[in-house]
Amino acid sequence: MDIKITAKNIKLTPAIKEFINTRVGKVENFFDNIVSAQVLISVEKKINQRAEIILHTGAKTTISASAVESNLYKAIDAAAVKAEAQAKKIKNKAKARKVSKKSVKEADINPFAEHVLLPQTDVKFSVIKQVEVSPMNPEDAAYEMERLGYSFWMFLDEDSKQINLIFKRLDGTYGLIKPIKKK
Repeated sequence: MDIKITAKNIKLTPAIKEFINTRVGKVENFFDNIVSAQVLISVEKKINQRAEIILHTGAKTTISASAVESNLYKAIDAAAVKAEAQAKKIKNKAKARKVSKKSVKEADINPFAEHVLLPQTDVKFSVIKQVEVSPMNPEDAAYEMERLGYSFWMFLDEDSKQINLIFKRLDGTYGLIKPIKKK
């Protein structure tokens, strides 16, 4: 990776240059196809040290991060951390797109797969629990489920004397499954 360093209102020492090269070079561990990098360092009002890192990738993506600190090395490090976070985010998005394209391709290959009956395979259970069900109303079942920290609870309905299941939905409300006889 080609790294261009520009210094404004500050002398660029070999130590600063070496620190920038090693710190920006670490970003390549998170994102493979970085073509070049620009690092701008400056001093603002003799108090704030500013570092800006701009990374150009082969995928026509630009990663830009900047930081202002009281110490130049801290500013460079903070900007590099921000650039690493952006690089990770871009890489994860690309992986997610790749996976979703792959699943779409598999769906295109066999559009009738859901209508084909496959031979039954052995079902393996990792845990089998025997649960004593107590007669209660749905409100008490919801309370018991919340108290124990479960996302669902099986109980014997006081009125109908049937096994019911209450569950917590993603929107925070509750769902209730009541059995009916098949006609």
